[in-house]
Amino acid sequence: MTDPDAPVVAPPVRHDSYVALRDPRFRSYILSIFCMTLASQLQAVVVGWQVYEITHDPLSLGLIGLAEALPFIAIALPAGYVADRWDRRKICVWAMVVLAICSLSLLVLSAVPGMLARVGAAPIYTVIFASGIARSLLQPARIALSSELVPRAVLPNAIAWRSSSWQTAAVAGPALGGLLYGFSGAAASYSVDATLMVIALVGMLVIRYERGEQAITQDSAILSSLVTGLTFVFGEPVILAAMALDLFSVFLGGAEALLPVFASEILKVGPEGLGVLRAAPAAGAVVMGLILAHRPPLARAGRSLLIAVALFSLTIIGFGLSTSFFLSLGLLAVSGMADAVSVNIRSTLLQLLTPSEMMGRVSAVNSVFVGSSNELGAFESGVAARLLGAVRAVVLGGVAALVVVGATARLVPRLRRLEKIS
Repeated sequence: MTDPDAPVVAPPVRHDSYVALRDPRFRSYILSIFCMTLASQLQAVVVGWQVYEITHDPLSLGLIGLAEALPFIAIALPAGYVADRWDRRKICVWAMVVLAICSLSLLVLSAVPGMLARVGAAPIYTVIFASGIARSLLQPARIALSSELVPRAVLPNAIAWRSSSWQTAAVAGPALGGLLYGFSGAAASYSVDATLMVIALVGMLVIRYERGEQAITQDSAILSSLVTGLTFVFGEPVILAAMALDLFSVFLGGAEALLPVFASEILKVGPEGLGVLRAAPAAGAVVMGLILAHRPPLARAGRSLLIAVALFSLTIIGFGLSTSFFLSLGLLAVSGMADAVSVNIRSTLLQLLTPSEMMGRVSAVNSVFVGSSNELGAFESGVAARLLGAVRAVVLGGVAALVVVGATARLVPRLRRLEKIS
């Protein structure tokens, strides 16, 4: 017999790994991210190899990052205000129109015989500068838009799928760029780049989106509104520490900008090898992203974040010392796996702890941190390589990133003790 006084135990809730993908709007969003990332990663390989072929100077590779970082950082905070005040999908669409025009401009520059040989790399830097403006406007609007397409309870799953789709494209993009450039030349590569950008634009256009009430803010001065976003971030020590950890670890430990030097002079694998090297971190991140998407949110998230960034730093040190192409590939793949854990935890923290009406501004602050780490990190790598050589620059950068991890763990115990986030 059944005891009528026995407590009723609810059946365990089964984790649905595909809950976010069941929404057709989110599927269109993912398609747009995938195609745009594929295009931008393809473009990055071709631009890096072209510029290094023209200049044979590692500093010129750093200047690519600087050309994109300056407008990105200058506009990021106002872009967050715009994302909270106006239609987020329309902002994404117009920014992607500009990115498509930039891809077409690179195609024209490469298709005209002898043009870059006559004028040098300056036109490429100009196009990258313009794309930095567009990306700065796109980033906070696109992140804030994703938080409106799915319920907040589904956000961890949506973030995992968004990250894995980005990383999948980041695997295919560099490999495709290296192969296209090696076998067909720059013009064919940029043709594919422009086509993918147009597909990404169409994917964003077909999303059925009605702006929610929570996305509409009251009239306020732009300066005070931006200060509100900054105040929120600096008032949340866990979010601030996670952002700062990403900023300094990638700024100091990033080796991506110098991959053309390693591919050309140390590993001697040409543009095809460069594409594979650029794809390796993303390949590792895809594997880890799929693992994260198929499991519940990480327990002991703070400790996992610190360990992931420490592992990332160690793999960068190993890459700098390696003279084996396959060992270098393996180390870069592991660095991507570690970075995927870091990105997943930081993104989940950002979207779960931030009110929807502030998501654009807070995402803009995050974009400043992330944009600074990637693009300014590329410039720092170029300067360090000019002064110290590529190998020393990468190794010392990885050591410095390890120091940052230790300092963060000590100075922000709340992050270190952070448990499961969901």
